[in-house]
Amino acid sequence: MKYAVIKTGGKQYKVSEGDVIEIDRISGKNGKISFEEVLLLVNDGKIKVGKPFVAGEKVEGKILEDFRGVKVRVSKFKSKVRYRRTTGFRAALTKIQVEKISGVTKEKPVVKKTASRKS
Repeated sequence: MKYAVIKTGGKQYKVSEGDVIEIDRISGKNGKISFEEVLLLVNDGKIKVGKPFVAGEKVEGKILEDFRGVKVRVSKFKSKVRYRRTTGFRAALTKIQVEKISGVTKEKPVVKKTASRKS
């Protein structure tokens, strides 16, 4: 199983290839987006943890649509003073499909130790 944890918009998302996620609105060129801030990468049980980011790894995706989220109503009320306020908020969101988790995954060469000769 291959997945990654990415950071965008001040939030962290756990993504796998083929996932569809909703994030804060971003602008992308040609409908493609690339996330360079990969915090964690897990590939077949091998774990890479970034300090703070994993070097050379990126997550690529396709922008499906921009939309607004559901309306959240916020009410303020103070008793005995006839104070009531109601406001609403709708987040601007972008729907993204994760296409590929890729990067430079170089294995360290195995160096065989030879027996040292003492003279």
